[in-house]
Amino acid sequence: MQLPIKITKQEILKIYKPIPLNSHKGIQGHALIIGGSYGKMGSVCLSSKAAIKSGCGLVTAFIPKCGYDILQISIPEVMVLTDVQENFITNIDYTILPNAIGIGIGIGQEIETQNAIQQLLFDNKTPMVIDAEALNVLSLNPTWLSLLQPKTIITPHPKELERLLGKWNSEEEKFAKTIEFSKKFDVIIVMKGAPTYIIDRETIYQNTTGNPALATAGSGDVLTGIITSLLAQNYEPIDAATLGVYLHGLTADIALPETGHQSFIASDIINYLGKAFVTLEN
Repeated sequence: MQLPIKITKQEILKIYKPIPLNSHKGIQGHALIIGGSYGKMGSVCLSSKAAIKSGCGLVTAFIPKCGYDILQISIPEVMVLTDVQENFITNIDYTILPNAIGIGIGIGQEIETQNAIQQLLFDNKTPMVIDAEALNVLSLNPTWLSLLQPKTIITPHPKELERLLGKWNSEEEKFAKTIEFSKKFDVIIVMKGAPTYIIDRETIYQNTTGNPALATAGSGDVLTGIITSLLAQNYEPIDAATLGVYLHGLTADIALPETGHQSFIASDIINYLGKAFVTLEN
């Protein structure tokens, strides 16, 4: 196994693209965030807000009907489309043309939802980030992995990764299995953890930002929004993944003197994104 490439500020500045002075929302990308179910609408709020706070010109959330008021009131900057069903997603139908899609946050595993995910994967040609319950749906239906577009980004935490790969007996075996999976399906795998690693076939990247403050509910939902936003802004998938992970960790490093580890929550990642971007501009 090759040594990981460290994701440092020096490496990030090679790929980071400042916003052009003549930019407008129509050329800053349109991200579509698909997810949510009854009792889990907070995840889509976090993901959508993270997407709009990461430089995306437009963000639309596709959710079940029960989340309509929640989204519209929580994040007025984000547009909302709803499923025909009240409590979970059954038919992912939209006429917009997004530049990137993030799917899975809070989406649940209802059989109708699984079928809707399969249909989207079958039809989709748009760059995609797959997270959370959508990853668990794929682990329940492994033949669907062949439907993924090349360089789809998946963002599993350790348990989600284990469901996809099967158990491992050592760190070395875990990396070997992850590399094999990445090569087989031509996907980029963000192995969330401390530290977070990104696997792109045989190339391994190791993030250098972040601290235990990130071990909090909703942290991964925010990461999905950030990476989807960067993907929609025309970053190459591997660059969107590495920059997204770096910024996500950096927010916790910047916040730590003010919040400590205990009082940092997922919303704080979003609140500190501005300061994280400013460190790249200076």
